[in-house]
Amino acid sequence: MKPFTRNEITDKLSEHPGWALNNAGRLEKEYIFKNFTQAMLFANAVGHLAERADHHPDLCIHDYKHVTISLMSHDVGGITDRDFALIGEIDGLG
Repeated sequence: MKPFTRNEITDKLSEHPGWALNNAGRLEKEYIFKNFTQAMLFANAVGHLAERADHHPDLCIHDYKHVTISLMSHDVGGITDRDFALIGEIDGLG
């Protein structure tokens, strides 16, 4: 699988509000919930999707109700269709 160029990523991100390409070359989005319980439930739901896809993002729960997700396809060193497929599923949780 070939990684997308920066321009291709930018074009594809237009379909995923709130997601951005960070300085490390990873797709990233922060979610803010009402409380810690909701943040944990969301993080666990993302974990389930990731495990099913065998594609595992970094999840950071911080400030008790914030969840930041970042991901890339490590095996190719960039962003691929796998990443966009997973963020599409994550978007569907909201």
